[in-house]
Amino acid sequence: MRTLYRSSLFLAATIACAQHPDVDRGRQLFVKSCSACHGDTGKGGRGSDLTTGQWKHGAADEDLVRNITKGIAGTQMPAIPMPADDARKVVLFLRSLGGDASVTLTGNQDQGRQLFFGAGQCSQCHMFGGRGGVTAPELTDVRNRHRAPGLAAAISAPLKLVEARSAGALIRGVKKNEDTFTLQLMDDKAHWHSFAKRDHTFKTVATPHSTLTAAQRDDLVAFLVKAPIRYEPSATWTPASDLNITFDRLKNAAAEPQNWLTYWGDLRGTHYSGLKSITPADAPSLKSQWTYQLGGNTVETTPIVVDGLMFVTGPLNDAAALDAQTGRPMWQYKRRLPPVASHCTVMTNRGFAMLGDRLFLATLDTHLVALDAKSGNTIFDVEVEDYRKGFSITHAPLAIDGKIIVGVTSGECALTGFVDAYDAKTGKRLWRTYSTPQPGDPNRKTWQPEKSADFGGAPTWMTGTYDADTDTIFWTTGNPGPDYDGSVRLGDNLYSCSVLALDPKTGRMKWWFQFTPHDVHDWDGNQTPVLIDAAIRGQKRKLLITAQRNAFYYVLDRTTGEFITGQAFAKQTWAKGLDDKGRPIVLPNTTPTPDGNFVCPDAAGSANWGSPSYDPATGFFLVSVREACAIYTSVTKDPQPGEGYTGGGQEIDPKQGTPGAVRALDALTGAVKWNFPLQTGSSATGVLATAGGVAFASSNDGNLIALDARTGKYLWHYYTGANIVASPMAYAVKGKQYVAIASQSAIFVFALP
Repeated sequence: MRTLYRSSLFLAATIACAQHPDVDRGRQLFVKSCSACHGDTGKGGRGSDLTTGQWKHGAADEDLVRNITKGIAGTQMPAIPMPADDARKVVLFLRSLGGDASVTLTGNQDQGRQLFFGAGQCSQCHMFGGRGGVTAPELTDVRNRHRAPGLAAAISAPLKLVEARSAGALIRGVKKNEDTFTLQLMDDKAHWHSFAKRDHTFKTVATPHSTLTAAQRDDLVAFLVKAPIRYEPSATWTPASDLNITFDRLKNAAAEPQNWLTYWGDLRGTHYSGLKSITPADAPSLKSQWTYQLGGNTVETTPIVVDGLMFVTGPLNDAAALDAQTGRPMWQYKRRLPPVASHCTVMTNRGFAMLGDRLFLATLDTHLVALDAKSGNTIFDVEVEDYRKGFSITHAPLAIDGKIIVGVTSGECALTGFVDAYDAKTGKRLWRTYSTPQPGDPNRKTWQPEKSADFGGAPTWMTGTYDADTDTIFWTTGNPGPDYDGSVRLGDNLYSCSVLALDPKTGRMKWWFQFTPHDVHDWDGNQTPVLIDAAIRGQKRKLLITAQRNAFYYVLDRTTGEFITGQAFAKQTWAKGLDDKGRPIVLPNTTPTPDGNFVCPDAAGSANWGSPSYDPATGFFLVSVREACAIYTSVTKDPQPGEGYTGGGQEIDPKQGTPGAVRALDALTGAVKWNFPLQTGSSATGVLATAGGVAFASSNDGNLIALDARTGKYLWHYYTGANIVASPMAYAVKGKQYVAIASQSAIFVFALP
């Protein structure tokens, strides 16, 4: 009977091929390149069955073509070396196997929508377009996973629930994940449960999935397959009672050190953990606990941790929720990226923001996406800018009171930067503030000719900080464009290489401070604006402190932008120092020329986007330092928006190399208090001070390092086996402290035995 069925299937495919030459050619290509794993008839073998109409990695034609020609990461599906046109013929053949061409949708999609959100009660468990429940799979893009026949069959099939007995209690729910040792369920109240399988008993229970008539089922299928995909989140948003990161919690993040609620750990950017279980005495006993592979080769994320759940992002905007105690994934999010303009950006993502029960992800194709934190379902997906112009977003957004703040890359592509605010409920843009002066702004005169401001860069590519006391956002800006050729943009080039103090209600600029006027060395000012309160000459002041890429450390009054003090914290040869207004006193012969000038630091800078840390116990500002120099050259060219526009380049001094250090500075003066040398300095590694007196530092050569926060004394290190381009963070679950770091393609987590 099985042989007869396979023969009949093959006969049907052969008849279909005879009717369409492209399908026949697709069959030939399939047999040649794919049948070793999937069988001549596509019914599977070593590979999966391709005749069911169900596609785990995308069912649209372009998805299937991509999977054939590019392969599927994390699976045994390799890239097949064939032209895209041939791959499309293979897809036609696969469609004929599933009978897709003969399917006619007879249902009414409008009635199906009413059924989904009304009498059919589908939305109590399923989500579509940002509305509905989270206990069952999201159906917004179900058309890309199931063809119509498979979808109709899934609707009619019984629902399989799992019952688990835990400490005498019976828990019933939908199975989300399972491996050899663990199983994760979500119950009907959308609560997660994770079980060690050897300690519990489980039973599968089949229950009716639906009581729809055949006509209603057809209407529902028509809706799910044909309705336009629009994200229309509900006008009311009531976060889950057991997962709600309110604005008050964000403002008071220090009160719950077991969690790590923002990219910086708190809204003030201190990157400090109040956990104190790990001390200088026991830090040498730290052991690896678990590792989670995100994939890619430039994982730069800093995880967010909330009540035992860890949320991480990967380089290409994939993401996952993990059990923070074991590393087991609770859900995973995959984004289909278009061909982004990689010459205008780095290909990475640095993390989430969270507000309520939503996670906010900014993407390489310049979108802002809101995900349900319990399920990974998409609530909304809005375009910030057109990625085809060369824009992208690589940083973690900033979440404040009802608003999500994002910036963009644009520094090397003859574009201009901006800061946007979006409504966290709907995704509607609330305001935009440009980082170069627009017509009518008197500071446009700092660009000569003034039109050079129209392609002047000043990218806003790192996460800002927020001061609740003054209700102010602090957002930093990058280099003017072109990077190295200042002859085409004379003047200070505001507001590049600056920190902007913004009103979160309107985006109005309260004040600005420029670190490097007329930057010609690519010394972006995007380093962390850390906010502290301290006494200066006996008077308590609200301060903004920052170690900048240009090798100078600054202390500002954050209410006015007034420069208080500053000094060099790393090797530099371009300025005599800072004047009493904080303006650098530039030395001669330090500007790039066609022949080149030798200057320290190099373009990566003495500090960069890796997180510094403020330790309130010592009053130290801990920062990862890079000590490199370079020959800078310039060239003049016309700007072409969306194309590379650097105006020159640099060549790092090969004799000196790129040494570095973890350095402790007096936060109020910038004076060096201790120094721990690193073999290789990095612009992408960070430091974490903890209440236990241990500072954790990451190094580019792949080591996570523990130091005594008071003295810089070495305590412990762990070699991850790959470069680290990220910053460490800490959290606790059930009273146990953990430290996490991203390295190359994975998240590594450590704790005491």
